[in-house]
Formats: sequence, C-alpha cells, structure tokens
Amino acid sequence: MTSLQPNAVAPPSSEPSQSPPSKVTLSLGHLPKKQDIKGPWPRTPSRVDPNNPPWPAYRGYHEYSFAHATMGVRLPTILGKAIEDTMKTLNEQSSEEQVTDLLACIERMDGLMTDLSGNAKLRPIIDDAEADVALWNKAIAKYFQGKDFMSAPWLFAEAYKYRRLREAFSVSKYWKDYDVFFRQKCDTFSRSADAVFELSMRFAEPFKHSGNLSDAEKLEAERLMFLELTQICLWGNSTDLSLLINMTEEQIKSLQSTGGDHLAATEKNILGNHLPQLWETVKELRAKTGGRIDFVLDNAGFELYCDCVYADFLIQSGLAKQIRFHGKRYPWFVSDVTKKDWEWLLNTMVYGYLFPKATEQERESLRRMGVRWKQYEKEGKWVYEQHPFWCTGYTFWELHGEAPDLFLHLSRSDLVIFKGDLNHRKLTYDCAAPASTPFDVAIGPMANAAGAPKVCSMRTIKSDVVVGLESDELAERLDGEEPGWKISGKYAVVLLSEGRPGEKVRFA
Repeated sequence: MTSLQPNAVAPPSSEPSQSPPSKVTLSLGHLPKKQDIKGPWPRTPSRVDPNNPPWPAYRGYHEYSFAHATMGVRLPTILGKAIEDTMKTLNEQSSEEQVTDLLACIERMDGLMTDLSGNAKLRPIIDDAEADVALWNKAIAKYFQGKDFMSAPWLFAEAYKYRRLREAFSVSKYWKDYDVFFRQKCDTFSRSADAVFELSMRFAEPFKHSGNLSDAEKLEAERLMFLELTQICLWGNSTDLSLLINMTEEQIKSLQSTGGDHLAATEKNILGNHLPQLWETVKELRAKTGGRIDFVLDNAGFELYCDCVYADFLIQSGLAKQIRFHGKRYPWFVSDVTKKDWEWLLNTMVYGYLFPKATEQERESLRRMGVRWKQYEKEGKWVYEQHPFWCTGYTFWELHGEAPDLFLHLSRSDLVIFKGDLNHRKLTYDCAAPASTPFDVAIGPMANAAGAPKVCSMRTIKSDVVVGLESDELAERLDGEEPGWKISGKYAVVLLSEGRPGEKVRFA
C-alpha cells in the first residue's frame, strides 16, 4: 500500500527489512495544492433530462434525504392504508361481479406493494385508455430503462407509484372511477369545522367596503385583506394527507388556525417572501380592467376551501375577472383535487350536513358561500379543468415540450398560482439546487420560455428542495438549529416569476 501525505518523509530503518514494507509514504510538498473543485452544476439546458436534473436529483437510496423515508416507509404505509380502505369497500358490496372485480383490483394493489417493497424495476404502464399512457411509457423507455423505485429520481418514482395505483382500478370493469382516498379527504374536511366556519362567518355575504372611505383607504384595506387571504391560502396547504396520516384533530386545528394574530406570527416563517410583488401584480390586473388568474390546485378539502375563499375575494374585488382551477384527472398523491372532490365540496356546502355540531347560522353561512360559488361556475367566472399532463412523472420544465397545448393555454393567463409542495417540486425539478437560487432560474422554461406567464408558487415546505431564499447561510443555520425544518411544514415560500408574458409562444 502507498500513502500520499504532504511534506511527510518515511523514517530510516536501522535494521534490514525481512519483508517488503506494507506502507510507503511519499512527500507531496512540492506539488500544487488541492483545488476546491465544484461539480458541473447547474447542468446546461441541453444536458438536462428527467433522469439528470439541473442540480443533483434526490433519489430513494439517498439516506440523508426525505426521499429515502418516503420511498422506504411513507409510500408503503400509504399503500397499505389504501388496501385496507378498499377491503372495507369490498365488504360493503353485494353484487358478485363487482366483488370479484374489486378483489382483482386489490390483488393488483398487492402486486404493487410487492414491487415497491422489493424495489422492482419500473415497468411500462398498461394501456388503460388514459390520455397519459404514451407520455408515461415514453419517459420510462427513454430515460428510466433498468431503473428501480430507489434509483430513479424520487419525484418520478413517487409519481409512478400513484400511476400504478391508478392502473389497479382503471383496467377493471366496474371500478374505473373509484377513489381509494376519497374517504380520507372527506374525513379531514369534516374535522376542520373551526377553521371552516371562521371563514364562512366572515365571507357569507359579498365583500364590500365600509362607508366613507377614500379611494386610498379602500385600496389599503384591500391590500391588507389580500395579504391575509394569501396567507390563509398558503397555510391551508398544511393539511396534506400524504404527510399527516396519523395527525390528531387538535393538531389539524392548530395547523388550520386562521386568526389574525396567528397569521402575523407565521409571516416571519415565509422564508422567501414575494407577497408585496404579488400584490402589485394583481393590482395591475384590475387597472387593466381585470384579467384571468389560474390556480394549479394541490390538496382537496380544507385547502381547496381556502383556495375558493381566496378566489371569491379576487372576483368580488375586481382583481380578476375569471379564475381557472386546474385539478387532477384521477386520485393522485392521496389528497390532490379531482373533479369529484371539487363537486363534493360545493354540494356539501350547499346541501350537506357534514358538521353535526354547527349552529344554524354557521350552516347558513356555508350554504350562502356555496351558492355564490356555484353561480360563478354557471356564469363562467370559475372554470374547472383537468389536463392529462398534471398526472405524469414529468416536471414542469418539460411542460413546454411535452404538453405544448397546455403551455399555450397557460401563457394566456395573467397569473398562474401553483399551490403546494408537489407543484413546487415539479416547478423546480425537485433537485439539490442551492437555497439562494433565484426562483426564475430554478423553474427554467416556466420563466424563460417565450410567452411564459407570470408564475407564483405558494408552498409550505415539506420536502428537501428549497430555493428563492436570500442566502444559503439561512438554510445552513436552520439545518443546524432545526434538523427536519424542510419537512415540518413550519416554513413556507411565496415566490413570483415575472416570466415573459405577451411574447409569441414558440415551439421547436
């Protein structure tokens, strides 16, 4: 063995050696000093692809990352609970054909559990007539041949697990539209009564200013209300079922607190804070006779309810003329919004009795809001959409190339608000970019492609990727003082990219 040490010289031996020395130490004192060589990051755009993000990807075998805990523990736990809930549904059936058909779905779920637990290689998606099959199998063939659940980038592997779960039902005869997570989503909203009525009792009646206010005072009142509602919309994202499976009712209430003092206290936890710029952006919309704002939705239930309260204010105040809501075509990441969740929320508000302890005044406040929101739908002021691209393993860096119709559609929006952690991960390629990386750099083509709309990410931080901070030192300090701060949901970002709106969209 040879050891290389600077300025070290082997001591002379006084006795003849009986055997070759096991170690020889050489002096390197006259060689150049070691260089602090940084990796080739970020990759140039031509070298970026789903398996090679701009900065190093998080992968399941990275034991230091949340990816490892997710792929090894969280996803099997979520899938196990989904199997248990499906068995409850099975026990409620009477038709033999439906029972045997659902039993086959459970067997496919068991097969997925075996693949997930055994770290199997990613196989192509079966053609189940979904519009995203070609996109999935193109990605697997082109970028992930031979990759398994742990070696593929965490974002793709996690999304693949949910697509396989969808496949377990989509190839069936009677259970194609079954939402294995629906009970959980309904249950979480039903336990959110305090926060739900805190908002409904304030916004049951249409918004209007107090009398005798000057124009400047009205604008300031709207600014303050906008900032508070933006925070409510932001922190409503704390209720993420994929992360809070075992949370108690009291813990949920704490997360959903919407009191003014609570909001003032939590604003200091918004580490990347573009709230002032966001207000200027929406204020300009109204100066141009209003405009269109898009929400790329995250969680159903209480978060969706907060999103709708926020969108209601944007319409009533004239800050927007139309709101377009983008949800998922099928159950996704446990609690993501589907059309069924959307319709359930509005109909429960108008017709339901979900909160048995509510007063008549509270029920009526919820009903009035629901009626108004349904009217927005009828008038085309609110539009719900569900593009297949949202349920793929691609990041939003690929949106321009893989879903040009969707990119063109979003380019016509005056502001696109991406809600939640998953959407933020997809915007930023879910990779280990430095925390000080500017948001418009981190989101790549969603900021720098011709015609890219203004983009805002509202996200409570629940995974490893963090960008848009003032300095790397802030993240390093939190690493030392609060291990786990990146997955706690205690901190958040509200980040804005100006994009390149108005330019002609071009495709290669």
